[in-house]
Amino acid sequence: MPFLELFDETLDINSTENYEMSVQVCFDSLSFCILDTIRNKYILIRSFSPENNRSFDTEQIAEIIKKDDFLTRRYKKVHIVMPVPKFTLVPAPLFDPGRKDEYFSFNHVMTESNVILNNRLTDPDSFLLFATSKPLYELMSNIYPAAYPFHHLKPLFDQISQIKKSSGDYYIHVHVEAGFFDLIIFKNNNLEFSNAFTYRNISDILYFILNVFKSKGIKQEETIYLSGQTERYDDLFSNLSLYIRNVKFSEPTGSFTFSYVFNDTDLHKYINLLSVVNCA
Repeated sequence: MPFLELFDETLDINSTENYEMSVQVCFDSLSFCILDTIRNKYILIRSFSPENNRSFDTEQIAEIIKKDDFLTRRYKKVHIVMPVPKFTLVPAPLFDPGRKDEYFSFNHVMTESNVILNNRLTDPDSFLLFATSKPLYELMSNIYPAAYPFHHLKPLFDQISQIKKSSGDYYIHVHVEAGFFDLIIFKNNNLEFSNAFTYRNISDILYFILNVFKSKGIKQEETIYLSGQTERYDDLFSNLSLYIRNVKFSEPTGSFTFSYVFNDTDLHKYINLLSVVNCA
């Protein structure tokens, strides 16, 4: 099983009640990090991925959590992030919690294996509805009953709202997950476009991005911010740079710092996991 671990020497398994833990979980990976709330410093990140580009099932995720020495400890607070491609936004003044399944079905097909959850957004003023695996949701709710799951776009929108005001006319963000990516566009600080696209290869990602640029009349001189499963000089970055003049990586921001062990880590890959502590 592919595995990543970085930890500070001050990490103390007997002091977890002074820590906050954030967990990002889906069938493609499970990652978690620990924030020392006394020093507001991240001191651990650990990530698990399936073998041979396969997927986890719910039982395998449960086994990982059961066997991990930190995932089963008691914490000051626990945050859950669930990346899934199926979501929709409902303006807050129109939202009725009793009709969330109905709202969701306007854009997506409902299945019995899914449960529809919602998160409140402040910018844009809306509710984010998303479908996640019912067995996985029940597993995480049983293990962490006090932690209501966030869709991965909740921390991303919260972060964007803090930085887009100084970005000029447009703020454009591409967040890449396994098998899908999100394209978010703000124009003059107002949400212009937000959608998730499934992809099989880099050409698919480029096709969707450039077509949205063309339909919106966005010039290639604008800046695109990248996060998620991409890195400098990989195929996505290199090919996107052929068409878009400014391609940058967006890293998590907040009132926290990072242990020196994170210095050589591409923090943009874990942007939602690391910035979810900003969410109310």
